[in-house]
Amino acid sequence: MSDDIREDEIVTQEEHKDEHDDKNVDHYCYLCHRPESVVGKMIELPKGIHICIDCMQRTLDSMGNSNFSFIDASNMDLSHMDINSILNDMQESPKMQKVKKEKKKEKKEKKTIDLKTIPAPHVIKSMLDEYVIGQDYAKKVMSVAVYNHYKRVVTNTMDEIEIDKSNMLMIGPTGCGKTYLVKTLARLLDVPLAITDATSLTEAGYIGDDVESVLSKLLQAADNDVDEAEHGIIFIDEIDKIAKKQNTNSRDVSGESVQQGLLKLLEGAEVEVPVGATSKNAMVPLTTMNTRNILFICGGAFPNLEEIIKKRLMKQTSIGFRADLKDKFDNDDTILSQVTIDDLREYGMIPEFLGRLPMLFTLDSLTKEMLVDILKEPKNAILKQYQKLLELDEVQLVFDDSALEAIAEKAMERKTGARALRAIIEKFMLDIMFEIPKDESIGRVVINRDYIENHGTPLIELRNQ
Repeated sequence: MSDDIREDEIVTQEEHKDEHDDKNVDHYCYLCHRPESVVGKMIELPKGIHICIDCMQRTLDSMGNSNFSFIDASNMDLSHMDINSILNDMQESPKMQKVKKEKKKEKKEKKTIDLKTIPAPHVIKSMLDEYVIGQDYAKKVMSVAVYNHYKRVVTNTMDEIEIDKSNMLMIGPTGCGKTYLVKTLARLLDVPLAITDATSLTEAGYIGDDVESVLSKLLQAADNDVDEAEHGIIFIDEIDKIAKKQNTNSRDVSGESVQQGLLKLLEGAEVEVPVGATSKNAMVPLTTMNTRNILFICGGAFPNLEEIIKKRLMKQTSIGFRADLKDKFDNDDTILSQVTIDDLREYGMIPEFLGRLPMLFTLDSLTKEMLVDILKEPKNAILKQYQKLLELDEVQLVFDDSALEAIAEKAMERKTGARALRAIIEKFMLDIMFEIPKDESIGRVVINRDYIENHGTPLIELRNQ
């Protein structure tokens, strides 16, 4: 019995000796090989493996980047934590994230389109009139096309007659309101809208956005709801930038190739679309969209198209008393309205592409009178915005007619359309917006032509005491 007691005492002495030896031994990290005296206390794993807290945090971070949650080692002592509990937490947390996302989706209500909710063309045009000045023909064409398109979406067929899609191509000078028309139309109809730029599109396999990226933007605008996105509107701006390159031996990856890639989208087809990305690759999930009920609106300024139209109109001989003069159409602001499909083909658009855009119309260049109306008539006119800003300071802002004409004349000189109006007003309103809050006695500010032309100052009236 005494021998057994002595053996137990020897074992316990050896265990205490091992523990004492472990405290004196400097352990090294299994990953970075740094000693415990440098990195501090380590996490002990089975089979005598030690890992420093820094390496453990980096390991958990890398796992967190692969859709695993990680534990922040800076806020807790990982040395007292069981490694099995860490792994269990990493496996359970993705399920909790998935449940949260599903709850968000359940809250969203689906919008339904029926014949009763679709506004008539004259109602659509009257709504556009409240925001867009002029361009009556363009607004009429768009109102009818959109109305027919959504009737087609709702009914699908009518007496077993399938209705074709009415994609549109709008041509107009810069700043005439092409993009603004589409934005206003989509806001009034409350449908998903994707506005994209054709300049970034390239043929598949080259640096740039694939043609399917326009559908990805529409899907994103519809909160990744495929059914809702398939009834949306896509506006492709700067469509003239994908015209065929003339007299080149290099591969045209951003011109004719893009037009050919857009053919199947315009016509209507089942297309695999990358979700949340602009190109297809192995790391991006794909979904299938049907473009049959998506309305495509293409717009562009088509610079130098006027020269092609003039060349066609001036085919008559220039010799004789009844011959047309070469400068006959130089000052004609409406020459774009005489554009034909042949003119666009000569510009560089392929016939197959033009054939899928049956609604061709032009927008008028802005006149001085139209610019004055743009300043004051629309619901969200620029002048109304500044008047509202000064109203918050209890100051009345007034622009007399001579000042509006002066602003319009300066905008005409810049030749950038309605975009020039805000730049001009921002310049002249800077000092007023800076000085007015200094003096609380100011009650009214009148902007006149002399101030716009840098010949005077605005008229300031004090409050009635």
